[in-house]
Amino acid sequence: MRITRVLSTALLMAGLAAGPAVADSSPSASPSSDDSSAPTQAGTSFRTATELDQGQQATASGSTGDYLYWSFAADAGQRPTVKATVKLPDTHAGETWQLDVYDGLRRRQACQYGAATRTAAQGTASLDLACTLRTVRAWSEQWANDPLPGTYYVRLTVVDLQSSDLGQPVSTELRVDSKDIGGSAAVDGSLAQPLTPGIAVKSTSDEDSSSTTSAALSSIEPDGGWSSGWWSDRWVWTGIGGVLAALAGIGGYALTRGSGRPRRVPPPGM
Repeated sequence: MRITRVLSTALLMAGLAAGPAVADSSPSASPSSDDSSAPTQAGTSFRTATELDQGQQATASGSTGDYLYWSFAADAGQRPTVKATVKLPDTHAGETWQLDVYDGLRRRQACQYGAATRTAAQGTASLDLACTLRTVRAWSEQWANDPLPGTYYVRLTVVDLQSSDLGQPVSTELRVDSKDIGGSAAVDGSLAQPLTPGIAVKSTSDEDSSSTTSAALSSIEPDGGWSSGWWSDRWVWTGIGGVLAALAGIGGYALTRGSGRPRRVPPPGM
């Protein structure tokens, strides 16, 4: 009975300790930002990409044939999903739109699932595109193309249309959300710095009136800052597993040890 009570108490404590870890690893959308601060225009290149916080609903107007660029930050353990809606003119022929996502090194990232390329039939009023990336890793081999923490670029453009439709006005909506995957996707190791390249150049002058230029890093970052890369709920589960293994060993020993020497066995020396 004592062993049973000890094991029950240990399991109850393990369940209480595991509660926050389960909550941290459950799918959850990124916190929404104030829509009043959401961008209303898009950039035309990587260097002029409009910065966007996860959870914001960005809008932009353009013309068919334009390249529209946004950028957002993604941290380790997140699985970003980019959704775009293109509102087409009243009259148009069939045209194909494509949504591309690039990491901080401008490497195109494959979509785990989602329709990143779709064709709008003649007269279609709007077109929805989506791309869910792989889980962002805290560290990766140099030869790999794994998503890493840092800035990500979104490019939206039409890739196939008739020349008569070129230059027609369109309006777009873009939103980025993420799932927190948790310790199941954690890896050992982390980057020294997130992949957040400079997007502008600023000039500074000293007392000798000589000016110098330096790269200004992007100010965009996840809500709450960048993670350290070494902590995850995997450590909690590892600790709980160690405690349960130790208790199981103690319980097994107590059950197999018996109550002492059997009655009919004579003592040594007889």
